[in-house]
Amino acid sequence: MIRLSANLSTLFTELPFMERFAAAAASGFTAVECQFPYEAEPQAIAARLRAAQLEWVLFNGPPGNAGERGIASLPGREHEFDAGIELAARYVEAGNCRRVHVMAGLLPSGADRARHLDTYVAAIGRAADRLAACDATVLIEPINTRVDVPGYLLDSTALAQACIARAGRPNIRLQFDVYHMQIMQGDLLRSVQRLLPLIGHIQVADNPGRHEPGSGEIAFERLLPAIDAMGYAGHVGCEYLPAAGTVAGLAWARPWLRPHG
Repeated sequence: MIRLSANLSTLFTELPFMERFAAAAASGFTAVECQFPYEAEPQAIAARLRAAQLEWVLFNGPPGNAGERGIASLPGREHEFDAGIELAARYVEAGNCRRVHVMAGLLPSGADRARHLDTYVAAIGRAADRLAACDATVLIEPINTRVDVPGYLLDSTALAQACIARAGRPNIRLQFDVYHMQIMQGDLLRSVQRLLPLIGHIQVADNPGRHEPGSGEIAFERLLPAIDAMGYAGHVGCEYLPAAGTVAGLAWARPWLRPHG
């Protein structure tokens, strides 16, 4: 059965962040995720999760400075990166969240790509070792460089596979974002099937526009049941930008939300 997770950084943004937990539960979600939870204290988030009876399934590690998309691959920023993982561990433990997306970062113009990849592989290995103590998993996500994040280092599932293999930690998995992969690679059904043993989390948004499923070209009415039939047991994160309000755009999700929501 497909289990949906509401991304509180993109859904229910009509409300302040801390009010989105209750709104997600009221709409029928049983799980939530977010990009960056750091505006709130870990224990405050844990209290909202308990009150709404929600599972927290994913958040991102600290992204760095304004305009940066993670610092894991940036030579010279290792101590800052490790401090960010320590901070993430506080949220993992408080909110019982067991997946942290570690963002690779942007490749500076003219930089040595191999050196940045070496730095990245070492960083995700250290992060995995630290978060293993919390029984948590590091996720790495290829992001499209054509539309959303030009210059992002991790730009394909093949590169993600190679980095996971090089890092050699059992708690590093692939975060497969359907929107990004439709733009960069396509062939979604066969890609998911091929990569399923490595996938730790799936996220969805339609293309173009990154709006809710059913608003663009991706055949979610076939894709999601097929993913379910493959035996995927994780959550599917709704990390999209509602075209006309969160609740108004949830018709596509009703088969997988709590009926009383």
